[in-house]
Amino acid sequence: MHRFLVLFVALVSCVHMSAPVTLPPEITAVLPKSCKQVLYVVAVDAQTSAAELRMLERSPANVWHAVSAVIPVRIGRTGLAWGHGEFALTAPAGWRSKTEGDGCAPAGVFRITQAFGAEPHPGWIKLPYLHCTPHHWGIDDVRSRHYNQIVDDRTVACDWTGPETMVPSSGCYKLGAVIAHNSHHQPGLGSCIFMHLWLGENVPTAGCTAMSEPHLRQVLKWLDPAANPCLVQLVQP
Repeated sequence: MHRFLVLFVALVSCVHMSAPVTLPPEITAVLPKSCKQVLYVVAVDAQTSAAELRMLERSPANVWHAVSAVIPVRIGRTGLAWGHGEFALTAPAGWRSKTEGDGCAPAGVFRITQAFGAEPHPGWIKLPYLHCTPHHWGIDDVRSRHYNQIVDDRTVACDWTGPETMVPSSGCYKLGAVIAHNSHHQPGLGSCIFMHLWLGENVPTAGCTAMSEPHLRQVLKWLDPAANPCLVQLVQP
C-alpha cells in the first residue's frame, strides 16, 4: 500500500511540474534570488504584436518550471523595443530603445509591483491593489513631475495634459497590473506600461501586454508579492 501511495504522489507531482524551462543566461544573471515567479513572454521577432506567455516558478533546486499552459497575449502594435528596467541589462545589438509613444512593448526584465482594477479589492489578489475610479489617471505627459505614475486628481495638483483615464469605457483596465518599466520616471523613456485585458485576440496594444479575462484572472490569482514576481519579455532565442 505504501508503494502505491508513493507512486500516486509522484504521478501527481509530475502532472503539476512541467519540463524545465531554460531562461537566457543574461536573464538568469540579473534576476534577484528572491524572484520565485516569472511571467515569461516570448515573441517570434521584435516587429510582431503577437506573443506567448508562460507562468514560471523557480524550484528549490534553482530550476524554472512552467506551471501553466501557454497563454496567448498581445503586445505593442509596433512590436518590442528594449526597455528601461531596474536591472543591469544591455540592449542587444540592433535593438531599438523604448521611447514615449512608439507603440512598442518593452523588452527586458521588470518587476510586477501592483494590481489594479475598477472594482474594490478582490479577495483573491495577493499583490497590493489599487481600486481605480474616474479620479485616477495614468500620466504620459513628459513635462509632468508625475510622469509614468498613476495619480488621484483629488490628492495631487494637476500639471499635465492629455492623461489616460484608468477607467476607460473599453473596459481594458477592469483588471490589470503595473509593470515597473522606467521606474525612475525619466521623461520620454515610456510610461504607464501595464498588463491588462485585451480588446480582442487580434488587437495589439499601445505598449502593454494584454490577454483574455480568464487568463488575466489566472495570472493575477497566482502572482504573489512574497515571490518577488517579474516579467521577462523577449524574442525567441
